[in-house]
Amino acid sequence: MIVEVKVPSPGESISEVEIAQWLVSDGDAVEKDQDLAEIESEKATLTLVASASGKIKILAQAGKAIGVGLVACSIDTEGTGTAPAPAEPAKAPEQKPAPEPVKAQAEKKPEPPQPQASPEAEKVKVTPLAKKLMDEHKLSIDDVLAGLRRITTADVEAVAALPKTPAAPATPKPAPQSAAPSAFMGDGSREAQSQKMSALRKKLSERLVSVKNETAMLTTFNEVDMSQIMELRQKFQPAFQQKHGVKVGFMSFFLKAVSQALLLYPEINSAIDGDEVISYRYADIGIAVQSPKGLLVPVIRNVESKSLADIELAIKDFADKSKKNKISLDEMTGGTFTVTNGGTFGSLLSTPIINPPQSAILGMHNIVDRPVAVNGKVEIRPMMYVALSYDHRIIDGKSSVGFLVKVKELTENPWKMLLGGQSPDQILLNI
Repeated sequence: MIVEVKVPSPGESISEVEIAQWLVSDGDAVEKDQDLAEIESEKATLTLVASASGKIKILAQAGKAIGVGLVACSIDTEGTGTAPAPAEPAKAPEQKPAPEPVKAQAEKKPEPPQPQASPEAEKVKVTPLAKKLMDEHKLSIDDVLAGLRRITTADVEAVAALPKTPAAPATPKPAPQSAAPSAFMGDGSREAQSQKMSALRKKLSERLVSVKNETAMLTTFNEVDMSQIMELRQKFQPAFQQKHGVKVGFMSFFLKAVSQALLLYPEINSAIDGDEVISYRYADIGIAVQSPKGLLVPVIRNVESKSLADIELAIKDFADKSKKNKISLDEMTGGTFTVTNGGTFGSLLSTPIINPPQSAILGMHNIVDRPVAVNGKVEIRPMMYVALSYDHRIIDGKSSVGFLVKVKELTENPWKMLLGGQSPDQILLNI
């Protein structure tokens, strides 16, 4: 029986995808639910899954576009497929002649074999002492880092200390004779590599350009004293991890603070739909994660009603899925706000770009010890710059600054998140 495997639909607006790569070969035996290929669309990367077991026949070429719903391959359920090629048996070691007696060896000492040098290597001068050292380490001129007019003992010792890897041919490059070769210096090559842009990367580039052209984007900045959060993490990290099975990070505190600030500033949690402005009374927050195929923004639903542990588990789940390109299109749609953390890569300050149709995005950055004024005294505190980019068409400066100040207040005083951002006195007085 022949079973056809068709290209799944990544979304309603997508009619064509691209087979990024086949994970199996034509004629292989596959099992049901086995991943057969990676499919790239303008919104997500999906996998083509075998719907039955049998022998596969590939019909779509990798790197080419194919319409949604078309047959990418077929599976013959009665076929056995091609078994993986068995590994070649190891060749028996060549029989070596019996060693000569010690005295004979002493009288007849064979000279070490001379390695075959390349035409480029023949132009390199080698000192007698360096040549002797090369013979001891069984190194040829090509094994030594190319680029010196004259190889010295320091050069040979430096190469001998490195793992034995085939040396790539390089253009001889003048250098001081006394300097040892450096692994951080280029070989003067001017090669270039061309790679086709993926459908996901092309769509991402189009969206980024459209945001700059179609929104009135501004960015406001503030800084957060991370002392309280860092103290909480250090004090309760073991107990938190033991109970919930995941570490507590900085992102969960910011997501929780953002969800409460969005309820106080609903215009930040809005989107433009034609001539109308839609304000959401819930916080579906997207988190920017890096995947092998590019930047993805999966969404954590109803963050305002989740605990820090729930948020951390959701973040870990998305991080694991992104490494395997398993994040679905449904998990990346419907967000009302986005948080991105460039601090994980060492960014000190940046202006994040809005993720349409959303109207704002918060950027977290690196934590750096800086001198700050505390109660009239200078103290060293772990500080983080935060940035809010927003669409000025529907968000005023007062709201954007007030929102960012509220996020700062909640993260500097995490206990206020239990009280909805209010102080105990305000709750007591009902004000």
